[in-house]
Amino acid sequence: MSMPSNNMWWGSLLLLAAAAAAAAEPASTLTGPSRPVTVALREDRGHAVDLPDTDPRVQRRATGWAPEQIAVALSAAPTSAWVSWITGEFQMGGTVKPLDPGTVASVVRYGLAADSLVRQATGDALVYSQLYPFEGLQNYTSGIIHHVRLQGLEPATKYYYQCGDPALPGAMSAVHAFRTMPAVGPRSYPGRIAVVGDLGLTYNTTSTVDHRYMEALTSGTPMMVVEGNHEIEEQIGNKTFAAYRSRFAFPSTESGSFSPFYYSFDAGGIHFLMLGAYADYGRSGEQYRWLEKDLAKVDRSVTPWLVAGWHAPWYTTYKAHYREVECMRVAMEELLYSHGLDIAFTGHVHAYERSNRVFNYTLDPCGAVHISVGDGGNREKMATTHADEPGHCPDPRPKPNAFIGGFCASNFTSGPAAGRFCWDRQPDYSAYRESSFGHGILEVKNETHALWRWHRNQDHYGSAGDEIYIVREPHRCLHKHNSSSTGV
Repeated sequence: MSMPSNNMWWGSLLLLAAAAAAAAEPASTLTGPSRPVTVALREDRGHAVDLPDTDPRVQRRATGWAPEQIAVALSAAPTSAWVSWITGEFQMGGTVKPLDPGTVASVVRYGLAADSLVRQATGDALVYSQLYPFEGLQNYTSGIIHHVRLQGLEPATKYYYQCGDPALPGAMSAVHAFRTMPAVGPRSYPGRIAVVGDLGLTYNTTSTVDHRYMEALTSGTPMMVVEGNHEIEEQIGNKTFAAYRSRFAFPSTESGSFSPFYYSFDAGGIHFLMLGAYADYGRSGEQYRWLEKDLAKVDRSVTPWLVAGWHAPWYTTYKAHYREVECMRVAMEELLYSHGLDIAFTGHVHAYERSNRVFNYTLDPCGAVHISVGDGGNREKMATTHADEPGHCPDPRPKPNAFIGGFCASNFTSGPAAGRFCWDRQPDYSAYRESSFGHGILEVKNETHALWRWHRNQDHYGSAGDEIYIVREPHRCLHKHNSSSTGV
């Protein structure tokens, strides 16, 4: 399975901890901010080396027009879903000739039983090319990428399907199956939601995926992604994000954003926001205006949980990418806070970190919990140095970057780090940080309680490196948020 290196992965998924640890109840945000914890660096940080082309896990197995890289994505509501796949072989070299997308039809047959695929949907196909004017880089053109939207589905229902072109020999897939999300409402939630950032094609990425799924079965587990810096892939004519725009299906039209960089969707009692850290996020821009409208439509009595994901973290204490997207935080944090954002998931920094509830660098019982899971196994290896360590505070001078909207970070004006660019100890808002490859699983239990677990790749399945109950307090916070947003 080929995937870009910076994706967040959401989906419904599917013991050998010490007896004392197994019996202990996870901590809870209800008890207030926890004391900052830094786990000492482990010697074995994993094998962040690309798999060779000869490894069977990255070799092409399909022949002819047989579908491959089959994936399911959610639409804005549980009554719809996307099925995507690729047919035909990619090309690399100095001269490449794109395939004709009209060569193969985009058809999905589906139904409630594997032997009764009585419904049919059709969709669109495309190819994309990466053309580089730089010496030493090879041009690339993809296989034919298909996206088909299935509509009129029942929530919380298992559907069987096969995709391809029934008019061509050997051009239909085997039968696969997926389950739609629960009905939108305050008492129904996905069983588990896996969150992974900064995947690659390394040994550690395969460990991350195997640790969660036993194998990469994207054909049966809905996957939602958001762009990162490695998807920029600038090419001839200043064209960017070509692979990202083409390879994945997004509920952009359904959620009213009409952009692959930011969109929203519902899964049971959760409203998800996927935001673009590499798209214009200024308050006068289209993303911000869309976000205002989207948040205004959220009914917290129907979807109590508000969860967001974007790539570059606002609250990281690692030297790598420290305060890199401060402009995005300055532009958007107050809006999200005023609507009671519960959890924010990010990646980019190749390590794990969880914050206490925080707003504007200040501990706040009604602020969001920020969780950075950029530890999926990218080949750039692990982030190990913290900005608060002596001699490791980054240079605060602006660093030009056309894709992150400038540089807004400056010395803190208040609090323990007043007058400095970095803290001289682990900040109070940083609850837990560890340099290790891994992944996380969110289990929303009800309208107020969600269990978050982060797992190291090297640990046993029953062992969590970090776990906490994230508890909403709507009686305490939503009134505060509503008052702040209306100026009361």
